[in-house]
Amino acid sequence: MLPCLNKKLFGVECMGCGLQRSVSLIFQGEFIEAFYIYPAIYSLIALFIFISINIFFKFKHSNKVIGILAILSVSTIIISYLIKLIN
Repeated sequence: MLPCLNKKLFGVECMGCGLQRSVSLIFQGEFIEAFYIYPAIYSLIALFIFISINIFFKFKHSNKVIGILAILSVSTIIISYLIKLIN
């Protein structure tokens, strides 16, 4: 695993800390643990899958779906980061 430079230099975790471990846990079949480590993992996966499919097959309201998934992902990342800072 790559170390977090933000955590190494400043001692504070960044908003992406846990993403790498979460993806690793998904490949190992530990889906609940992956969510606990990085709660935005599933909304990010849904976003990237939808964008990938949308490249080949154009959907009517794809911009709205991408926007909603992006807002959901970013808000989940920010909220989980703030909770992590408080604890």
